[in-house]
Amino acid sequence: MTEHPTSHERRNSGAGRPAAPADPRGALLRTPGQPSQTPGANALPVQARSGDTPSGGASGAPQASAGTGAPPPASPGPEHSQSPAAAPDPHRPRPAPDSIPVQQGADQERPQANAGGAERRTGQGLPPGGPMPMRRDGDRLRFVGAATRRIARGIDLDEIVMGLCRATVPTFSDAILVYLRDPLPVGDERPTGPLVLRLRRTDRIPTERDTENGFSPAFQLEPVELSPVSAELCEVRPGGALAEVLRGVRPVFADAPAARAALPELLGNELVVPCGQRAILAPLRGRRRVIGAALFLRRPERLAFEADDLLVAAQLATHTALGIDKAVLYGREAYIADELQRTMLPETLPRPTGVRLASRYLPAAETARVGGDWYDAIPLPGSRVALVVGDVMGHSMTSAAIMGQLRTTAQTLAGLDLPPQEVLHHLDEQAQRLGTDRMATCLYAVYDPVSHRITIANAGHPPPVLLHLGGRAEVLRVPPGAPIGVGGVDFEAVELDAPAGATLLLYTDGLVESRLRDVWTGIEQLRERLAATAALTGPDHPPPLEALCDDVLDMLGPGDRDDDIALLAARFDGIAPSDVAYWYLEPEDAAPGRARKLARRALSRWGMEDMSDSVELLVSEVVTNAVRYASRPVTLRLLRTDVLRCEVGDDVPQLPRLRQARATDEGGRGLILVNKLARRWGATRLSTGKVVWFELNRS
Repeated sequence: MTEHPTSHERRNSGAGRPAAPADPRGALLRTPGQPSQTPGANALPVQARSGDTPSGGASGAPQASAGTGAPPPASPGPEHSQSPAAAPDPHRPRPAPDSIPVQQGADQERPQANAGGAERRTGQGLPPGGPMPMRRDGDRLRFVGAATRRIARGIDLDEIVMGLCRATVPTFSDAILVYLRDPLPVGDERPTGPLVLRLRRTDRIPTERDTENGFSPAFQLEPVELSPVSAELCEVRPGGALAEVLRGVRPVFADAPAARAALPELLGNELVVPCGQRAILAPLRGRRRVIGAALFLRRPERLAFEADDLLVAAQLATHTALGIDKAVLYGREAYIADELQRTMLPETLPRPTGVRLASRYLPAAETARVGGDWYDAIPLPGSRVALVVGDVMGHSMTSAAIMGQLRTTAQTLAGLDLPPQEVLHHLDEQAQRLGTDRMATCLYAVYDPVSHRITIANAGHPPPVLLHLGGRAEVLRVPPGAPIGVGGVDFEAVELDAPAGATLLLYTDGLVESRLRDVWTGIEQLRERLAATAALTGPDHPPPLEALCDDVLDMLGPGDRDDDIALLAARFDGIAPSDVAYWYLEPEDAAPGRARKLARRALSRWGMEDMSDSVELLVSEVVTNAVRYASRPVTLRLLRTDVLRCEVGDDVPQLPRLRQARATDEGGRGLILVNKLARRWGATRLSTGKVVWFELNRS
């Protein structure tokens, strides 16, 4: 690099131009073809650098101009002074402020390797093709700016640490070790355990480059993997040397008294640190506490670190620590968002009788994994199932919270066995209680596998698509309704056929609407996609549900992911009439005996006589309890599917509960028998009473 005068004053022109003093190394700074200088005039000397040795005369003594024979001035003026009579030269160019300026005849000032391979200023060799040392403040500023930009580009923890390593090796150091606290504290958390540092990443100049230059490094570090030569975990002893260095926050050289004892504690005794000022230990301090440390290393053949390099290391450590703090906070927020979304959506879908289910959920983007879309499948009394899909405006944490409240409300309303239009009406009231701007769309459907019918009510949601067994895809004509949260709007329900083998597809608008297409164009494309998928399996075999959901999502192209996507597919298998037995029983004392006789007859017709004893006992106990309190006829229904299900309904809303009967009690043991013998049992409240049911495994 070329050294330049610190003053930018121009030389005098003409015959009165002063003579330039000699360079302390014996060379004159002049432009080729410059006329001889007039003796006695002041000149602009070159600042001598520490460690330079003049080629002739005493150090710093001015020499006479070549060919003039004029003696030097008797008493030179100030170092940057200029004669008042000197006129500025309008033709001298200004030095470039943001780059390394080059002047004519100044090539001898650039640090180059001589014939022996030694650098002129220090006598140390520079490896061919290696990084040039930073000798100017401008060089360091440019390096710090580029390095901090590279570190700031990282989003997660690994990207930030890797950005630090890639920015510093080999420009600033030949190797780097980055230690981070384990575990990393998040936000205002106050760690309770001891301070433990874990080696997060190491990086170094590749070994091939060292071998080509004939240099064998004193420390061996793998570029990506954790090196076994240094301790992976280090517990910082309270009051120890390493704790004092970390508490001081400022970077220190390895030969500093505080660092001599701290480095063996951090690295162990296996790793030999280069001697002198060839290693810098820089603590990484976040916004509230020290979260790690970085060790910068240079090879013995490279120039040692200078005092100004401590400022560079401090800047790098500060930007890295703040970036790590933000990355940890971002990771915690993403974790909370994922957990919130996971708890809002059903973990697994139920397996109701007569219907098979499959679902998919896709967030709007990886950086916004939380949204307001949801789906649900809720078993209802009488082997029915409620199918729900909804979409809250936006895809933020607030939208997810509102979605969770609406989903919980829908589950509660479904447990009351309300009609679909009533469920939407109560959801609309709940949305208005949550806020004036809480808007959502929702579609609520109830499927009855016995009657093979489905009842649907819509609140501003895209209509469902029904894929028939023959391959025909049909967009169901459902009244659109107003979105939830508008208020003062009535909702209308329609009842449609749900033939066996058909597939109902419920979805949110993110599947069919984007910047590239409107919602009705997307619905038509979805219908065509379903028909094309069904054609691949033939008219008598519906496509598998999981594969159908994946194929539907494959219709999304680039630019189609503008919103969350919730998808719920239901395959209607139904229950054949021959597998259903249904009776009405008057609430009288003879009802339990008649119920046992009817159940035995049905089991004989189905070829399940071996289950007669258990079924008769449990049916008798449940019917006896219903007849005791009912005022209207009691219903008894047996369903034969993969299990045998028995349902007893009455007009009493109070649900029975399991209790331990005392020895003197005459009753209270019926549910204990049901609980012992049945595979599952339960009770569900209806708008007209309740249903008590139990299931037995088919033998």
